[in-house]
Amino acid sequence: MTKINQSLLALAIAASTSSVALAESVAITNVQLHTASAQGVLEDATVVFVDGKISAINPAAVSAETIIDGKGKVLTPGFISTMNTVGLVEVGQEKDSRDTGDERAGMTFDPSLAYNPKSTTIAFARKGGLTTSVVSADGGEDIFVGQTFVAKMSGDWDSVISTHGALFVTLGAEHDGSRAVGMQTLSTKLEETQKALSSANKGEAEEDTELDKEAVIFNAVLASEKALVVQVDRASDIMQLLKLKKQYGIDLVLVGAADAVSVAEHIAKADVPVLIDAMRNLPESFDSLHNSLDNAAKLTQAGVKVVLTTGGAHSVYGLRYAAGNAVANGMDYQAALKSVTINAAQVFDIEAGEVAVGKRADLVLWSGDPFEYSTQVEAMWIGGEAQSMQSRLDKLRDRYLTQSDMPRAYSK
Repeated sequence: MTKINQSLLALAIAASTSSVALAESVAITNVQLHTASAQGVLEDATVVFVDGKISAINPAAVSAETIIDGKGKVLTPGFISTMNTVGLVEVGQEKDSRDTGDERAGMTFDPSLAYNPKSTTIAFARKGGLTTSVVSADGGEDIFVGQTFVAKMSGDWDSVISTHGALFVTLGAEHDGSRAVGMQTLSTKLEETQKALSSANKGEAEEDTELDKEAVIFNAVLASEKALVVQVDRASDIMQLLKLKKQYGIDLVLVGAADAVSVAEHIAKADVPVLIDAMRNLPESFDSLHNSLDNAAKLTQAGVKVVLTTGGAHSVYGLRYAAGNAVANGMDYQAALKSVTINAAQVFDIEAGEVAVGKRADLVLWSGDPFEYSTQVEAMWIGGEAQSMQSRLDKLRDRYLTQSDMPRAYSK
């Protein structure tokens, strides 16, 4: 058994990256553990993991092949970023590096086929404490944007965990035309699919007829096997969606939801989660007149399950800052932590998001409060494997600050 102090932490991380080390047991001791579960915060805690899973919390005796002294620092579950475009965008202003959508895209659009696990945005996101990403697309001209997928932020070629996830829909104001068309399209699709299923169950459908891909997707939505994630802001649109949920029993998730605070009691009663950007503080249109920095707090206090999100590809790094701002504007600290961990995991059926026995060992060791600006990630494990905390920004910094006889930006 090897005792490892903070000065040798880097050595421990390097050792645990090998495939052999993954099978070894690792114990992180002497940490302030934020479990994001019913256990809450545990002082002077120990977490043990082996084969990528958490095997024990505060065992009576610590027995592990590798022991890391956390020196009283903060250990949390890895953060989960939702509805972003990480791995689909490298440079936002460069069209050739954007694979988020296509005018031909519809509900069958699978953006995972374009996912680049070696994107520089992934290593940068890890520096913000992110270990898992729910990736979505921008879609095309249809209200049906496409399907989500889930990826570990390890940057490995096999980092995509699951594909063909939630069905993403966008509704709301139209520059040309009426918002009613989009809502009617969604409602009609649900009605037609339900009728087709009813006919099939009665034996009225032709035996040789195969369901097309869109029908398969909507069948899964009606069976609550696939969530329907709808980007919407105005309260009247939210209320229409709640009616559809009640009518068809669908698994509804709201994204954006600037006006959600004005109908929070209805959303809570319907048990519908809300994904919001806590930094939206000003009206952007007539659909988002209720944007405010304290919306996350108000929704949580009303009993709504809140998931904080920042969207985009490069901005996911700042998810912890968004959570910190939500706390500064009235959100309970532990509620904010859950909004970027276990709440997201539950909404998108991810085996992570809390420090609990049997869960994937996605853990982050912080130098201090993760929601504080000056805090840094000191170590990270995804599925029990230690991760590099170096990003392209670090490499550029080192390159341009290196003292050399060569011209600036060159090094020997």
